[in-house]
Amino acid sequence: MMFRSRYPDTDVPSVPLTTFVLGESRDHDDRLAFVEASTGRGLTFADVRTQVRQLAAGLSGRLRKGQVAAIWAPNLPEYAVVFHAVVSSGAILTTINPAYTSHEAAFQLRDAGAVLLFTTGALAARAREAVAASGLDIDIVTIDEADGLPSMAAIMRDGNPPVVDIDPGVDLAVLPYSSGATGLAKGVMLTHRNLVANLRQVDAMEASTLPALIGVLPFFHIYGMTVIMNLGLLRRATVVTLPRFDLEQFLQVLQDWPIPLAHIVPPIAVALAKHPSVYRYDLSGVRWLFSGAAPLGAELTAALGARLGVVTRQGYGLTETSPAACYTPPGEERPGKAGELVPGTECRIVCTQTGRLLGCDEPGEVLIRGPQVMAGYWDNPDATAATLDGDGWLRTGDIGCIGADGYLTIVDRLKELIKVKGYQVAPAELEALLLEHPAIADVAVIPVADEDSGEVPKAWVVARGPVTADDVKAFVEPRVAPYKRIRHVAFIDAIPKSPSGKILRRVLVERERAMATVVDATTSTRDVQ
Repeated sequence: MMFRSRYPDTDVPSVPLTTFVLGESRDHDDRLAFVEASTGRGLTFADVRTQVRQLAAGLSGRLRKGQVAAIWAPNLPEYAVVFHAVVSSGAILTTINPAYTSHEAAFQLRDAGAVLLFTTGALAARAREAVAASGLDIDIVTIDEADGLPSMAAIMRDGNPPVVDIDPGVDLAVLPYSSGATGLAKGVMLTHRNLVANLRQVDAMEASTLPALIGVLPFFHIYGMTVIMNLGLLRRATVVTLPRFDLEQFLQVLQDWPIPLAHIVPPIAVALAKHPSVYRYDLSGVRWLFSGAAPLGAELTAALGARLGVVTRQGYGLTETSPAACYTPPGEERPGKAGELVPGTECRIVCTQTGRLLGCDEPGEVLIRGPQVMAGYWDNPDATAATLDGDGWLRTGDIGCIGADGYLTIVDRLKELIKVKGYQVAPAELEALLLEHPAIADVAVIPVADEDSGEVPKAWVVARGPVTADDVKAFVEPRVAPYKRIRHVAFIDAIPKSPSGKILRRVLVERERAMATVVDATTSTRDVQ
């Protein structure tokens, strides 16, 4: 059975992303486009237009069409300026998690072949380390100021940048990194058309008025990039930026600004449902919470409604779908469900054993096809072929079903990723790192449930020498971003594997669930089994 969006297909204009988002109208140029929550410093829409043009002009001698620039920064008003200056120049922007270590950033810079890196003064030292470790000749420019490095303001030039011929359906705009269904992070090739299409799709379903949005979800991530930063520009909404989630500051913004729709992820939902600080703020202006990046259950949805008097909506997607594949429009909420297909989108639910097409309420792997689906993985034809077929169908690695009402419910995960606070953690990355430890003979990493983070990584270790759980955690900690750190460790005689040598993570996951009592491995070299 083929499932299709019940909405009419949207017209996707054949224009570059920046042209589509900023448009020609000057009716709102005096309105704040972005404002920093902590300082009140902001940029109007006129400021954004001017600075995008000036920075693009300044980049003309540093960055050519098709080359890759990177941005490694937290959310701040100038993020959108860098973003659109790069993509309007015909170059490709790869976005790096500001929580990354220099080791992790170096991998992305090297894999993407970046020639330019935008960062902040606070990250400058790590940026220098990452560039050195990448082995590439990469210029560093700071968005603010840092000793010994050129600033964004210093390279801006008056006048118009050179005219660049951009083919929206072919030329790449951004290169965010995702682990896909499995394995190490890969560059997701998203064209101008992919992103324009997804903005049109979401805009068509979001009928509410959006005077302001809260920009707490990171702009490096496709959710924050498309559904907050760029949708905010398209809708001429003021985006209030926070560099990271802080509950008190988050609540203060919701109290002070006219934000009827607040974008969140499940860990923020947990805090809103349980933390006592919530009662100290007036959140009466918030009508909806919109959750994505991981499933949100009906029970937590009900708790949010009872406590805050709000309606919670959900969406579903991936970096590979720009991101929205399903979306819940206002007034059509279904607790625990991930939304209905956005315009122009098709879905198949297939049996994971036979590949047979399934019907309503039959769970199987979710396949998506539409104009928002990626062009493929950067310099990785094998991973592309394993995920995207010749007819444009994207394997999501998620197990779900679509009901008679057309709404998708995600019920399980075929892919091996661990979702920590909405971020993807690839077990293979942590396993490769742990195998560098001289006392570890073999290892498998699986997700375990965590009330605050949703899931966290647990390592099952086969030791070849004396090693404690604390040793394992300490070995990983300085090498990865905080959300990737190993939280739990257990020891085992052998890792379960298939005849071909593939780790059978589900055996360990089932063993974890079946254990009546789990002894904390942080105090012992070996779990009691």
